[in-house]
Amino acid sequence: MIDLEEAVMEIIMNAGQARSLCFEALQTARKGSLEEAKSLLREAGGYSRQAHLMQTKLIEQDAGEARQPMTLIMVHAQDHLMTSMLARELCEEIIHLYQR
Repeated sequence: MIDLEEAVMEIIMNAGQARSLCFEALQTARKGSLEEAKSLLREAGGYSRQAHLMQTKLIEQDAGEARQPMTLIMVHAQDHLMTSMLARELCEEIIHLYQR
């Protein structure tokens, strides 16, 4: 069984790193370094995948049977993951506009 506290912290750390890299990519694109910005987005994608993988493991462990306690820190981790995913999508779109 996955340790809930460790899993939650892994989601928060990876999602936070992904979000930070997305906004670094956006700032880099604004300066005209589009290839570097794309590289940063790819790196962010790796962190997002790690966070999402842990989320998936927790969901599988729960199996829809409320085996995992719903805590404030768990909600916080989910919030981090979802906002980082949204940030990536928006940053990708803005960087695409900079390319034009």
